[in-house]
Amino acid sequence: MKRQLLGAVAALAIFAGFTVAAEAKTLVYCSEGSPENFNPQINTTGTSFDAAYPVYNRLVEFKPGTTEIMPALADKWDVSDDGLTYTFHLHKGVKFHSVKGFTPTRDFNADDVVATFNRPWKADDPYHNVSGGAYDYFNDMGMADLLKSIDKVDDYTVKFTLNEPNAPFIANLAMDFAAILSKEYMDAMMKAGTPEQVDQVPVGTGPFIFVDYQKDAVIRYKANPDYFRGKQKIDNLVFAITPDATARMAKLQAGECQIAPYPNPADIEKLKADPNLKVEQQEGLNVGYVSMNVTKKPFDDVRVRQAMNMAIDKDAIIKAVFQGAGKPAVNPIPPTIWSYDKDIKPYPYDPAKAKALLAEAGYANGFTTDLWYMPVQRPYNPDAKKIAELIQADLAKLGITAELKSYEWGEYRKRLQAGEHQMGQLGWTGDNGDPDNFMGVLLSCQSAREGGQNLSKWCNKDFSALIDEAKKTSDVAKRTELYEKAQVIFHDDAPWIPIAHSVVYMPMSKKVVGYKVHPLGTHIFEGVDIQE
Repeated sequence: MKRQLLGAVAALAIFAGFTVAAEAKTLVYCSEGSPENFNPQINTTGTSFDAAYPVYNRLVEFKPGTTEIMPALADKWDVSDDGLTYTFHLHKGVKFHSVKGFTPTRDFNADDVVATFNRPWKADDPYHNVSGGAYDYFNDMGMADLLKSIDKVDDYTVKFTLNEPNAPFIANLAMDFAAILSKEYMDAMMKAGTPEQVDQVPVGTGPFIFVDYQKDAVIRYKANPDYFRGKQKIDNLVFAITPDATARMAKLQAGECQIAPYPNPADIEKLKADPNLKVEQQEGLNVGYVSMNVTKKPFDDVRVRQAMNMAIDKDAIIKAVFQGAGKPAVNPIPPTIWSYDKDIKPYPYDPAKAKALLAEAGYANGFTTDLWYMPVQRPYNPDAKKIAELIQADLAKLGITAELKSYEWGEYRKRLQAGEHQMGQLGWTGDNGDPDNFMGVLLSCQSAREGGQNLSKWCNKDFSALIDEAKKTSDVAKRTELYEKAQVIFHDDAPWIPIAHSVVYMPMSKKVVGYKVHPLGTHIFEGVDIQE
């Protein structure tokens, strides 16, 4: 088996044209899927964010392994007393990458910051509609309404003015969607008539330079020799795209990749026992759930939604699928995040009560629904099809026929966000450690639009008012009080069936040093080394 796998990877490397000098250090990461593109402004999936992350920087970033903010392309920033003006002082001497067909003629400056944010914000920006013009994070977080102006003060100073105070603003700018692009590259590709190239052949300031991408096979990067925080210890970074979890683990054990995410829970103990491997772990800042589309019958009736919460045996799912690596979810945020309301009681597993509620709603004999399941693994959902089958069996006991359905990952997300489903599995790993990143992005009226990340299309004005109010104050106690009230509304109105929160496991070779499991789910290779 090991020899066959090694041969397969060798063939893959030849097919991709990948050759390295014998002395070069190469880190191979067995990624779980193919990116939709390489521009995090227009992405919503961790798979695509991971593929773009090595290329870009942001004004501010999270310290590896934490949710603590640190300077990045901005050395420092000032905030006005009224909380409406943020002035960023930019790092000088930062170089953009060169790629085939483009060589920069200047360093990073304020023009790049303004152009980056104008693209999703300004409808008349030349790039606004390029690659479909969907900016889900920017829109679902209400950034378009929040921003009043973005002004270039001078080449190395940018001023953001807000329409109202926003407590998570700095943390939001550390998120993937705020990656800084090159205005010069954007202008060059627009002039060449190929603006989409900006999203497919990325140019950033990050620690690694994009080399090429063979769809569904491999992504190659090389270390940026001019990186402003110093050249990386590894010379080449390779994403070996391996959707199957069992295959990823086999490659890891065969030494064909050094890091492999999203193991099957059943494999954890075996991986821990392998003398050549280590398994890092961390309590996940995540939630896995089933969305019920409240715009479609029968889920427009709150009694049906509550009944569904009582019809599903979450403990059985945790035992069968998570195998000790998960806990049943109650709220839309995980217990690892501040403001989690521990006083809310979960819906009990009570098929009899669920059946009575369905009868009261006019569905005594059940109904037929679809049930979409994810085509990829995530810590919050390590086996989506198996979870779907268990839910299907529970619902059948109440006379409900659930027809299982899935699509390729990019298509799956697109269709769910368009609201095509009745019931659909998804989940979320926090982007910035703030409760708003769960409740605002996933459940607000703002994000219930078609294409938004509120998959249930649930718009509760009382809930959204609480979320909006919480963003306007930096008083953590006040924000906690508001988020707790919002969680009660969520629980009672039941737009989701919250399923699980999970532990995140990251198996890797013992030769890997410097890799830190990120609480926000991103896989970061800056500062990582391989030691023989």
